[in-house]
Amino acid sequence: MSTDSAPSGRQVSKGLGALRLFVIGLFLIFALALLAGAAVVGGYAWLGYQFNAEGPHEEDTIILLERGSSVRAIAARLEADGLISDQRIFLAQLRIDEELGRARAPMRAGEFAIPARASMAEIHDVLAHGDFIQHPVRVPEGLTTAMVVRIVEAADVLTGEIERIPPEGSLLPDTYLVDRGTSRQAVLDRMAAAQTRLLDQLWETRDPDLPFSTREEAVNLASIVEKETGIAHERPMVAAVFVNRLRRGMRLQSDPTIIYGITGGEPLGRGIRRSELDDTTNPYHTYHIDGLPPTPIANPGRESIAAVLNPPQSEYIFFVADGTGGHAFARTLAEHNRNVARWRQIERERARSGGR
Repeated sequence: MSTDSAPSGRQVSKGLGALRLFVIGLFLIFALALLAGAAVVGGYAWLGYQFNAEGPHEEDTIILLERGSSVRAIAARLEADGLISDQRIFLAQLRIDEELGRARAPMRAGEFAIPARASMAEIHDVLAHGDFIQHPVRVPEGLTTAMVVRIVEAADVLTGEIERIPPEGSLLPDTYLVDRGTSRQAVLDRMAAAQTRLLDQLWETRDPDLPFSTREEAVNLASIVEKETGIAHERPMVAAVFVNRLRRGMRLQSDPTIIYGITGGEPLGRGIRRSELDDTTNPYHTYHIDGLPPTPIANPGRESIAAVLNPPQSEYIFFVADGTGGHAFARTLAEHNRNVARWRQIERERARSGGR
């Protein structure tokens, strides 16, 4: 006879109760996990919505980010300037993107334009990929290096001291676009490099019969052409006159060279005096010296440099002002003297009428 007995109804009931509790526990754990996952997903979605939502700023805004700024410092700056509503959202989205393996490009130092109502995502894209705001530094043709240095020193978007003053005539006049914070020396170096590149380009196709043999001489002569006329279409003809004179061994006889020897290129503010015309100690006095002066007298532009390297064919060897702002050109001294007489008559008439 067996001593085992069947489970009682009470024991079966306890077992079923424990099973129900276990099942309920599993269900609760699963439900909580689902809720937690939903919360995470919902959190991500909310962050993404906020990151891409329209920003609070109502106008286009300029922002300047200093070099070395951390991501946190940039986020704080954006919030302080009213460009984003909450820096924590901005930083959290960047961190999440990084953790998910889709890190965004780093933001850069510089000056940027932020459009009105730009979202955090759009602002990040501007700071990471957008164009820097650039400022023009304008250098007209025919200025001396000292004048160019003054322009660069006065540009408040530039920084730093000028360590090396470039030689006279070594800079290419132009409008240079620069980022705020660019060093002044870097801008001057850029102007010098631009002239070197231009000479490299033009030198290879120069007239093979020029009366000079170096690039430095070309710039020297181009600086005289630049100062003799401010009319673009006259530059080639003025260059032809000086090239013809050099070929014939004639002196250049250029008034701007005399003035450079007197003032260093600063405006004279009056006519040249007889004593200055007769001064044989002025090393730039091309009525007394043969050939080119010791250095350029200004920084010539592209057209003047191109004109002296490839002057047009011409028999002109003289020119004088014609009263219209341009010049009258002549092949012979007699023709030139007639042009000079006409110019003197114009000067006298203007003097009688008070300069009109």
